[in-house]
Amino acid sequence: MRNMLFLLSLGCLAVTPAAGGDVCISGHDSGPAFEEQPSSVIYPEGLSDGKVTLNCQARASPAASYRWRVNGTDVPVGDSRYTLVAGNLVISGPQYGRDGGSYQCLASNRCGTILSRAANMKFGYLHDFPGEGRSPRAVLEGAGTFLACQPPAHYPALSYRWFLNEFPSFVKPEGGRWFISQVTGNLYLAKAEPQDAGSYFCFTTINMEMSTKSTFSKPSQLNVQPDANPRRAAPAIKVRFPAETYALAGHTTHLECFAYGNPVPKLRWRKIDGLLPSKAGASAEGPILTLPEIGFDDEGTYECEAYNSEGRDTHQGRIIVQAQPEWLQVMSDSEVEISSELHWTCVAAGKPRPSIRWLRNGQPLSTQDRVEVNGGRLKVINLALEDSGMYQCVAENKHGTIYSNAELRVQVQAPDFRSNPVRRLIPAARGGHVMMECRPRAAPKPTLFWSRGTELLTNSSRVTVTPDGMLWIHNISRADEGKYTCFAENYLGKANSTGHLSVRDATKITLAPSNADINQGENVTLQCHASHDPTMDLTFTWALNGVLLDLEDPAGPYHRVEGKETIGDLLIVSGQLSHTGTYSCTAQTVVDSASASAKLVIRGPPGPPGGLVVKNVAETSVELRWSRGYDNHSPIGKYVIMGRSPLLPSWRVMMTEPQNIEGNAESARVVSLLPWMDYEFQVIASNILGSGEPSMSSQTIRTQQAAPTVAPSGLGGGGGDRHELIITWTPMAREYQNGDGFGYILSFRRQNSPTWMEQRVSNVESSRYVYSNQSLSPYCPFEVKIKAYNRKGEGPFSQIAIVHSAEEEPTVAPSRINATTLTAFEMQVSWEPIQHLSTNGILRGYEIRYWRQHEREAAADRVRTPGLETTARVTGLRPSTRYHVTVLAYNSAGTGPTSPRTTVTTRKPPPNRPPANVSWKIDGSWVTVRWDHLKALDNESAVLGYKVLYKHEGQSALKVLDKGKTSVTLPLPKDDGYVVLEIRSWGEGGDGAADETIVSRDTGTGMMVQNQAAWLWLSSPLLLTGTLSLTLIALLDL
Repeated sequence: MRNMLFLLSLGCLAVTPAAGGDVCISGHDSGPAFEEQPSSVIYPEGLSDGKVTLNCQARASPAASYRWRVNGTDVPVGDSRYTLVAGNLVISGPQYGRDGGSYQCLASNRCGTILSRAANMKFGYLHDFPGEGRSPRAVLEGAGTFLACQPPAHYPALSYRWFLNEFPSFVKPEGGRWFISQVTGNLYLAKAEPQDAGSYFCFTTINMEMSTKSTFSKPSQLNVQPDANPRRAAPAIKVRFPAETYALAGHTTHLECFAYGNPVPKLRWRKIDGLLPSKAGASAEGPILTLPEIGFDDEGTYECEAYNSEGRDTHQGRIIVQAQPEWLQVMSDSEVEISSELHWTCVAAGKPRPSIRWLRNGQPLSTQDRVEVNGGRLKVINLALEDSGMYQCVAENKHGTIYSNAELRVQVQAPDFRSNPVRRLIPAARGGHVMMECRPRAAPKPTLFWSRGTELLTNSSRVTVTPDGMLWIHNISRADEGKYTCFAENYLGKANSTGHLSVRDATKITLAPSNADINQGENVTLQCHASHDPTMDLTFTWALNGVLLDLEDPAGPYHRVEGKETIGDLLIVSGQLSHTGTYSCTAQTVVDSASASAKLVIRGPPGPPGGLVVKNVAETSVELRWSRGYDNHSPIGKYVIMGRSPLLPSWRVMMTEPQNIEGNAESARVVSLLPWMDYEFQVIASNILGSGEPSMSSQTIRTQQAAPTVAPSGLGGGGGDRHELIITWTPMAREYQNGDGFGYILSFRRQNSPTWMEQRVSNVESSRYVYSNQSLSPYCPFEVKIKAYNRKGEGPFSQIAIVHSAEEEPTVAPSRINATTLTAFEMQVSWEPIQHLSTNGILRGYEIRYWRQHEREAAADRVRTPGLETTARVTGLRPSTRYHVTVLAYNSAGTGPTSPRTTVTTRKPPPNRPPANVSWKIDGSWVTVRWDHLKALDNESAVLGYKVLYKHEGQSALKVLDKGKTSVTLPLPKDDGYVVLEIRSWGEGGDGAADETIVSRDTGTGMMVQNQAAWLWLSSPLLLTGTLSLTLIALLDL
C-alpha cells in the first residue's frame, strides 16, 4: 500500500524496484552502460614490483558501484594486493599461479547490474637456450640446407633472427638465398656458397607491453664443401604452409614458402579458385604471402610456385576464414507496462556460428516460470515490477565473446496526457475525413472514450472510435466544428485532454494533366492547377508510378514551372524511356489533398531481347532463339545478330539466314562460322528511332568439329646435315584446325620417282620434319606436299613444292689461279670456275685466302666473292710483302678443297709526303697552280705523275685531272666563289699523300711552303691589301 501511495504522489513518474530493493525512477535514473572495459594483459613472469591495471568505467545515474570476479569468484578488494580506483582494479606484484585468470567487472546501481567482457591476465616468459653444443652441418656448394633454431619454452610467440659469427652481424634474407621462418625459427639456405661458412646463432625476442626479452642459442657451425662445377638443380620446396590455415577475419594472415635450388629459385603466388587479392602487394613474389585485413572473399586455395631455369615445384593449401561474433540485431531499452509481454531478439554472425545466452543483472537467465529463453530470443510474459533491470545478450564462439546491454522498465502509472496531449487545433477539410489521436502515458493500459461537449461519441456511419483510442470522422461538414475530449482511466486514476476541430474549404484539382506521347529526347509539360482554402498554404508534388519526384535538382530531368500558387505544372526535359509511366499531381494543404494522373508515353529504340538461347549447333552454323523485348511504343523493324570468338574478341555483325531478320521474327540461323570454335552471341532490335541495347550474351558454345578445309602454307625446306631432307611449313592457326586430334600428313618423293612416301606429324605446333637416309645424295630434288588432319578426317593437299636434300661441300677446287699486284696495297686475283656438278649444291661463290710468306696458312685472311664472279680485288695489303694466295669454292654446306697456291709480291709504297712549294697565280677568271716535283726515296715507288682533284664552291663531286706536269691551269668560279684543290703524286705503288688548298678570286700570287713546324703562308703586298682575298689551307696526309 505504501508503494501504491508513493506512485500516486509522483504522478507521471513510473518506478521499478531494483535488485537490491532501491527504486529506479523512470525519466530520472538510467542503468549502467560501459564506457571502458578491461583488456587482456601479459605480465612478465618474475617481475615482483610491477602493477597491472584493469580498466572499468560505466555511465550511470545514479553513479555505478563496482566489483570484480576472477574465474567466476569475487576478487577480495581490500586485500593489500588488490585496490579499486574509481572502478579500475589495480593488482600489485602479480604472481604466477595465483593471479592469472579471467577477470570481469560488474557495474551496478539501483536500476540494475551489467557484466563486462572477460580480460585474461597471463604471464609471459622466455627461458634460455640449452647449454649443450650443437652439431655442425655440412653442405655441398650449390646445394640447399637449413639450421634448426629449436627455441626454448616461451609465451607468447617469438620473433626470430640469426646472426653470423658475432653480434650484431645479422643475416639479411634479401636476395632470395636466405629465409628465416617466423613459424619455426629455422634458417634456410636455397643455394650454399663458400662464403656462407661460419657460426650461426638463433636470436629470439619476446615482446610484451611492459618489457622485451631476447636470448640466443649456442653456435651452429655451417661448413660448405667447395665444388668446381656446382650441380644445377630444379626447385624443391622445403618450407610448406599447412594444407589448411584458419584465418581470423579482419586480421593479417601469413603463408610461408621457400625452396632449395640452383640457380636460386624465384617465388610467385596465385589463388587457384580466383584472382590473387591485390592487398598481397609485393609479397606475391616473395617467401611470405601477406594478406592484411583478410575477409571471406579471400578464402580459397593458394599455390606457391618456385621456379628457375631447371624446372619448377608447387605447393597448395587452403585458407579457411573464420570470424569473431558480430551483432546483426540487438535489443534496445524498453519501457513496458505491467502485466504485458516482453519480446527481445539478438542475432549475431560469426564463424563458427556463435551461441547466445542471456543475463539479467549479471546472472544467467534460463527458461523458467514466466521466462522463455530460445537461443537469441527472450520472451517474458505477465511482466511484473521485479522483471525490471539490466539485461545482457551474450554471443560467443571460440574466437571471442560480445555483449549487448538493454534496460527493461516495467511501468505502473495512472493516465497522464502531459507528454502527449490531444492536439489543440485540428484542421479538417469539408467533405473529407479527420483522425484524432488519444495516447496518454498509462500502465496498465487505460480505458479510452471520446465526447463532443457533453455528448459521448459512439460508432456511427460517420464516426468511428477504435479500441486504441483513435477518433475518425468522415464526410466532414461545418456542423462538426467544436471541442472534442478524450478520457482515459485505469485502476490508478483518470485523466482527459481536449482539442478543437476547425473545418476548412476542400482542395480541388481545377486543371488535371493530360496524357502525352513524345519521342525520346524531347521535352514535355504536364499541367496541374488547383483551388484551396485561402487561409492555408498550397503545395504541389509529383510522383511517377507512385514514387515521389525530386523537383529541386537543377541537373535533373524534372523541373517545376514557376507561376501562381495555384499552378503546379511539371516540365520534363529530354525525356528518356525510363520516364515513361503514370504521373500523379497532388495539390495539398495541411488538412487535405487532391490528386490527378496522366500517362506519359515516350517512344524510343527497342529494349533488349530476352531469353537468348543457342540451339542446333552444327559445324558452321547455329540456331538462335529469343523473345521479343519492349518495343518502347514503336514497332520493331529488324534484328541484327552480333557475335564474337577468341580470335575476334570484339563484337561484330554475323552472317545469318535469312540475311535480313524482320521485326516479328524470334529465331534465325547464324552461318559461315568456323568449325570447332567458341562463340557467344547477342541480339539487337531496332526501329525507326534507332537500335536498342543488346540482349544478354548467350552462353558460350563450341561449333561441331569438321575435317580441315585448307592445306598448310609456307611449304619449303632444305639445308641440314648430310643425308637429310628437311621439310618446313607454317603451323596451322587455331581457326583452321577445325577439331582436336590435329596433325599433319607429309608426302614426298624423289623428283620423277613414281612412289610417294608418307609421314604423319601429330604435334599441332610442329613446323618441320627431318627425313634421314644414308642413301640420299647431296642436293637431290624432292617433290613435297602436305595436308592437315584431325579427328574428323583429312584436308586437301597443298601445291607440290620442290625441296632439295642437304648440300655437301664442293669436291673440286678452282684452277688457273692468277694473282697480280696492282699497288703497294692491292692485288687482283682471278681463276677458272668449277663445274656445276662438282658443287654438291648451289654454288654461293668463292673464297680467297691469302697470307704472308712467313705465316702459317691457318692464319690466312679471307675474302668471299658473291655469286659466280671469277675475279676479285683484295685490299689492305702491306707494301713490299710476299703473299701466298689460294681460292676455294663454297656453298651453304661449307667450303671445298683449296686450289694450288700462287705467290705475289706487292709494290713499294708511294711517297708519304704531299707535293711541296705549292703556289698559284690568278689571271682574270683562271688560276695557275704550280708545285715542286716530288722525288721518291729508295724504299718508295717512283713518281710517274700527279693527280689534281678539284671542285667549285657548292659542288659535291670532285673532278680528277691526271697530269704528268707540275702545274695546272683551272677556271675560277664567278662572283666570290672558291675552288678546293687536292694535289697528290701517283706511281706504281699507288697514290701518295695529298695537299688540300682553297683558292678564292683575287689578283696576285700565292705560295704554300713547308718547314719542319708547319705550312707557312706567303703572299705579295697586293694580295694582303687587295679587296679580293686568296686563301690556302694545306692539310697533310689526307
